[in-house]
Amino acid sequence: MDYATIKAHAEREWKWLENLTQPLIQIGTGTCGKASGADKVMESVGKTLQQIQLMARTMEVGCIGMCYLEPLMSVRKRGRPAILYGNLTVESTAAIIKRYLLDDDPCLEWSICTLGEERSKDIPQFKDHPMMRNQYRIALRNCGLIDPTNIHHYIARGGYRGLTRALNMSGAEVTEVISKAGLRGRGGAGFPTGLKWSLTRREKAEGRYIVCNADEGDPGAFMDRALLEGDPHSVLEGMLIAAHAIDAAEGFIYVRAEYPLAIDRLEKALQQMRCYNLLGNGVLGSSFNFNISIQEGAGAFVCGEETALMASVQGSRGLPTPKPPYPAQSGLWGKPTCINNVETYSNVSAILENGAEWYANIGTEKSKGTKTFSLAGKIKHTGLIEVPMGTSLKEIIYNIGGGAPDGKEIKGVQTGGPSGGCIPADLFDLSVDYESLAAAGSIMGSGGMVVMDQNTCMVDVTRYFLSFTQAESCGKCLPCRLGTHQMLGILEEICQGRGKPEHLDLLRELSETVQKGSLCGLGQTAPNPVQTALRYFADEFDRHIADGKCDAGVCTTLFHYEINPQLCNGCSLCVRKCSAGAIVGEKKGPHVIDQTKCIKCGICFQLCKQQAICIR
Repeated sequence: MDYATIKAHAEREWKWLENLTQPLIQIGTGTCGKASGADKVMESVGKTLQQIQLMARTMEVGCIGMCYLEPLMSVRKRGRPAILYGNLTVESTAAIIKRYLLDDDPCLEWSICTLGEERSKDIPQFKDHPMMRNQYRIALRNCGLIDPTNIHHYIARGGYRGLTRALNMSGAEVTEVISKAGLRGRGGAGFPTGLKWSLTRREKAEGRYIVCNADEGDPGAFMDRALLEGDPHSVLEGMLIAAHAIDAAEGFIYVRAEYPLAIDRLEKALQQMRCYNLLGNGVLGSSFNFNISIQEGAGAFVCGEETALMASVQGSRGLPTPKPPYPAQSGLWGKPTCINNVETYSNVSAILENGAEWYANIGTEKSKGTKTFSLAGKIKHTGLIEVPMGTSLKEIIYNIGGGAPDGKEIKGVQTGGPSGGCIPADLFDLSVDYESLAAAGSIMGSGGMVVMDQNTCMVDVTRYFLSFTQAESCGKCLPCRLGTHQMLGILEEICQGRGKPEHLDLLRELSETVQKGSLCGLGQTAPNPVQTALRYFADEFDRHIADGKCDAGVCTTLFHYEINPQLCNGCSLCVRKCSAGAIVGEKKGPHVIDQTKCIKCGICFQLCKQQAICIR
């Protein structure tokens, strides 16, 4: 079957869906949605439709990015815009189905925005929502809008058009398009994608491999997972285009086993591709032959490093090896191998569909296109976003992310995961691109952003991130194995009130040694949180060491809670909630905390409506 026939069939199904006389109900069933109760919402939709005896079409979609509003559901009546509803319960779902479908009441109290171009006088459009207003969705173009298990939906929205264009070009011409677009690897280092492809292609060898690195292990990062769950075909199409460009006949997707939903949707997508001759011999009737296999990883963070990843694919323990040779020269089974990550391949398919010039006009001079980020931590709008390169941290955190909850002050943001750096709030005018973040001592990484507010202890955060990289170190090289262990030990001493002034100089010295002497990127970037914390938050380290105080109230040996008698009205809420029985006092009179019983859980501090409890 040729592409024109496939596309015509897909467009007929999509048009039928758009002109459906029955209501269309879409439910976000990505991992974030399921964790928030999407399966119960689906069950409620089915039961309510049966109860009111109404026919409607229900469809599962991926994550649209608004994770803080999960579970999400959109409802579209014929001739009306689809309305997106959020923070749903079984009860609110049933109420929406009954009131909107039977009584034409749009249930504004649960509505968020409308989807598509049609407008509603009472509900803002998706593109006008504060979280979406300044986004530019390329990698996420279909997430939350299509059924990820239906290849027709992807094709009807332009899917595999880029592949058909690539098949009418030589591999060198395809590589030139990617180079002109300025696409850089979205896995962290930002290496030019076109250059990587050309280096792989020029190696004289029989047999080349394409690998998709979906081993997303950063705490707080979920970009790859959301893409694979919400739009797997965009990634697979990008892999096909890359394979044609470098003349590879086989590819692997290395995805961690902790992503069962992503794996399931990838498997279904691959089955559909084989049915439509998009995989196998003679792809779409051409002379191009290509197959893709899924390789499940066991969750080792170091396997995100390309040489360790290849060792794991080959069935060996995931240990990094020295470079050169680089994978482009000698990779899987000694053959030239091109490795890119999930987001990179999703951009490839969009570039071939829309052209290099279109993509190159987005972003900055050296960092083209867009970048996806996962917003996590102390921020109102947690979720998945995509913005043009060059967007400021201030724009991302305050305008898109909505700032910190409860009016608290944001202290900083960790970019690039555990191997990234902590950037203070007074540098939030910083442009988010590869060069600017590197100059600030951080990295782009795969795109994790963890926001920290005034109640975050930067010493403790540094200790946490270093404990992660230290635990994930493969132990092959001495600087990483012993250096991170020693650094972590010093940070733990400081957190426990046993820090000494000379510890700070020792931390700086060890950081430099680990950075310069480690074998792979894990060890080379592990000191980043330490170095940036010492650079931007030195006062907190000094306070821990010189004064023995943790002003954020995190390092339990360095603070205690007290009740201000002038502010305490004796409501006794803290007394009832204190599991240690450490708070005493007469009702309607000032209370007191017994320091010998207090376990410093912080419940009283969080619950006190009078703000009478303070950290000392």
